[in-house]
Amino acid sequence: MSNVPYQFPNQTSFYRGKVRDVYGIGDHLLMITSDRISAFDVVLPRLIPFKGQVLNQIASYFLQKTADIVPNWLLATPDPNVAFGLKCQPFPIEMVIRGYLVGHLWREYKAGKRSVCGVSLPEGLVENQQLPSPIITPTTKASEGHDEDISVEEIISQGIVSKEYMDELCQITHRLFQRGQEMAAEKDLILVDTKYEFGLYEGKIMLMDEIHTPDSSRYFYKTPYAELFAKGLAQKQLSKEFVREWLIANGFQGKEGQQVPTITDEFVQQISERYILLYEEITGLKFNKEPQDDLHNRIYTNTIQYLKHV
Repeated sequence: MSNVPYQFPNQTSFYRGKVRDVYGIGDHLLMITSDRISAFDVVLPRLIPFKGQVLNQIASYFLQKTADIVPNWLLATPDPNVAFGLKCQPFPIEMVIRGYLVGHLWREYKAGKRSVCGVSLPEGLVENQQLPSPIITPTTKASEGHDEDISVEEIISQGIVSKEYMDELCQITHRLFQRGQEMAAEKDLILVDTKYEFGLYEGKIMLMDEIHTPDSSRYFYKTPYAELFAKGLAQKQLSKEFVREWLIANGFQGKEGQQVPTITDEFVQQISERYILLYEEITGLKFNKEPQDDLHNRIYTNTIQYLKHV
């Protein structure tokens, strides 16, 4: 996929995120999900074949399955890598919700913290343990660099989001997470944690961006969870966490002065296969690999054809 931005009719803006390229098209947004991969808020130097298609199609699937809980921005998917929808005014936070002590939360807990984002955690917890109940640990949305943990109370007191909206965002976040966990359980998976992004459209809260994808979520396999946990063994999981673990093992956590280790062709292939596997396991659908030999032109042609009829 080319790094050169497209030029579309009625284009008003362009923003390149870590993984997505976002175009303003009149009063709408066009979001192209690339094959880029990020970890520790750093875009890694290798593209992952089919990753963009996987993420876009999983996000579309779950947006459709949760529209009864909260309306969302998505109107159409002109191409397997492309989403088109409403341009919302985003809230400058990410709503992170966690059901298990894993990843960033575990690293903070292991370092001795017993309060994260204003949420108190009991003593005696161990890695991968299910929390007494899901907790919301929001982060600020950094345009560059690392997102920062922040509490719900700080968000309100600093005037980032009003109490009224924040109360509603918390309620919606819990409902979406419950739906995601129920859908995962049907596929013998556990939705461990995830994040949601919201915005306003004509004064109403809208769900934006991707949801329940391997870039925004962690999944464990449900059947072996209890046995592995009892033995203190690593959980079998479907998420991007294995990429983070590989980077950590190779001396990289996105800290100043650290260099991204060389990522081999074999590891790129392994990541791609993991993403495809997650798509099939979490949706129950067969993944159809779209042609990759001229991905840049395929995306452009399909998108232009769609925009002609908007």
